[in-house]
Amino acid sequence: MSPPASGAGRAVLATVALGAILAPLNSTMIAVALPRIVDDLHTSVGTAGWLVTSYLLALAVVQPPAGKLGDRYGRRPFVLGGLFVFGLGSLGAALAPGLGFLIAFRLVQAVSGAVLFPNGIGLIRETIPAARRGRALGLVGACLSLAAGLGPPLGGLILSLGGWRSIFWVNVPLVAAALAIAWRTVPHRTAKPPPTPFDWLGSILLALLLSGTAGLVVEGRHAPVALLPGIPLLVIVGLVFVRRELTHHDPVIQLRFFARRAFGAANGAIASSNLAFYTLLLATPILLSRHLHWSSLRIGLALALLSIPMVVFSPLGGQLADRHGRRLPAVIGCSLLTIGLVPLAVQPGLATFALCVCLVASGAGVGLSIAGLQASAIEAVDLDQAGVAAGIFSTCRYIGSFAGSIALARLLDGAHGLTGFRAVFAMTLVGAAVSVVATLALPSRPVARSHRQARG
Repeated sequence: MSPPASGAGRAVLATVALGAILAPLNSTMIAVALPRIVDDLHTSVGTAGWLVTSYLLALAVVQPPAGKLGDRYGRRPFVLGGLFVFGLGSLGAALAPGLGFLIAFRLVQAVSGAVLFPNGIGLIRETIPAARRGRALGLVGACLSLAAGLGPPLGGLILSLGGWRSIFWVNVPLVAAALAIAWRTVPHRTAKPPPTPFDWLGSILLALLLSGTAGLVVEGRHAPVALLPGIPLLVIVGLVFVRRELTHHDPVIQLRFFARRAFGAANGAIASSNLAFYTLLLATPILLSRHLHWSSLRIGLALALLSIPMVVFSPLGGQLADRHGRRLPAVIGCSLLTIGLVPLAVQPGLATFALCVCLVASGAGVGLSIAGLQASAIEAVDLDQAGVAAGIFSTCRYIGSFAGSIALARLLDGAHGLTGFRAVFAMTLVGAAVSVVATLALPSRPVARSHRQARG
């Protein structure tokens, strides 16, 4: 497929950006509404927590199969369908009569968002020329960061004006705008799909493996007896999944992709850097409120020092990736994240100015690295595998976040003083350092230059 004109490319990018903000916006916006939902629906905080847990788990599980389906049958039906169903899920959540219905419609949102995102990234791979692709992915990354950062304050504002159901109504105009643009700009596919059947069994095994692992990690803490049968069962499922994917003609996840240096490095870097960053995001407000006695306003401003640099530096990271190769901004970004975490690992109770510098450096580092990592992952595979590559990349990011949140709870549970936080930030420092090592394996040449040399 030849690159579109610049106007068409911008329209495609607008569609992907609008669709991409839906999942992170709804992931963080609901956090401020949980207490009101608990009261209105007469449930417990633990039960209502499934509104968050099931949402994130579905996003992690569904993206690789959804990207694979787009690779086989074209992006258009999955981009349009994902947007439409996300709108329906939002309407259902806004009208839900009880918690069970609300969780179900949140799952509809998550599944449709998981269908939309990898196919949107695959669409960028198909339609945006290599010389501008890093910039495009940087802009999408900035939109993701902005949506995640705006979620809590926007949710709080909407909650004060119209109640918790209003946070779902706000999705309707966003979906309508994205659908209007996508209908005109997302290209139709003319090629025939592969003759081999879709790997539904592999998709089911993947879902069982990821959800089973998550459930065992979460519930095993409260019911250790579940570990005895659970671990062997997960090992069996994992072995069956690996054997299935290695022997299938067209697997939902081509495990041999990880043998490709750029693909394995990009996914390893995003998983380890997101473990570090997401743990920092969760640990910072606990540290500031519990031990430094900061107010909620000051804590909110501190977290803004993480999110704002991500928004600012994501497009810059994309430009650097286009001009100087995917490796440079990824190495610089992950190194900056690592440097920002060193003082916290040494002494969590930093002075205010030093803490702010650490947060800004960490947020800027993640922003700089994301476009180069994403581009490396989707460019390491053939064009017709870009969707599943984007899905795997996103799933690795969620796995890093989930692992970080679980480790945070374990390390802080029962810890006294700053001891637990020293362990938490030491873990984040190790994760960030691993991401630096992984980025060294990324391609160093600009993609456009590599293509010209290959043709020559």
